[in-house]
Amino acid sequence: MLILALETSTELGSCALWRDGVVTERFCPEKQPHSETLLPLVRELLADSGVQIADLDAIAFGVGPGAFTGLRVACGAAQGLAVAADLPLVAVTSLETMAAQSSAERVLALLDARMGEVYSGFYERTGDGYVLRGDIRVSAPADVILPSDADWVACGNGLSAYPLLQERLQAAGRPEDAAVQPKAAVVAALAAAKAQRGEGIDAALAAPLYIRDKVAKTVAERLNEGGRA
Repeated sequence: MLILALETSTELGSCALWRDGVVTERFCPEKQPHSETLLPLVRELLADSGVQIADLDAIAFGVGPGAFTGLRVACGAAQGLAVAADLPLVAVTSLETMAAQSSAERVLALLDARMGEVYSGFYERTGDGYVLRGDIRVSAPADVILPSDADWVACGNGLSAYPLLQERLQAAGRPEDAAVQPKAAVVAALAAAKAQRGEGIDAALAAPLYIRDKVAKTVAERLNEGGRA
């Protein structure tokens, strides 16, 4: 099975090629827009691997939540490539990807949502991946629901972005890993299992998972909070 995966929900943009369990991954250059660097990186990855778009079985993408612009980049690129080659798409959430990267059995994935908020989701390992328990939420760090049991591991850059959240987890005695960010290699691995279960979708139906509708605060809101216009 050949799967191309795209992940640009955070500043760490990447693409990966899954070939029957062997993964090759490339990372977007730092401090450059993913919209400018992702597709050239994909072309380079495929050329170096001797693979044509038509050879792929599916294209996977990080559907979100995450940075609004980044989500549109990955979704748009995946759609364009899939439509041209008549391929199915496989959507993988950023929080599930983070849970899989943690390798823990039970994971609270925490992604910085900016605007003083955090995306959070509880995941448990199953025989063929990770299952979301409940809903993906967006909330202030003080309102993030913490696991009640001691065997949950918290991961993600929501921890480093909001010290208050990290302090709450430390006080509760929960293990944590703030270094975890979504990567295309893990998206590809998760997508391979999803594709085998027939969870691919038509490219025309793909859309980013935003969780919240508001992209940014207004000038008045920023000023009221002591910020600058």
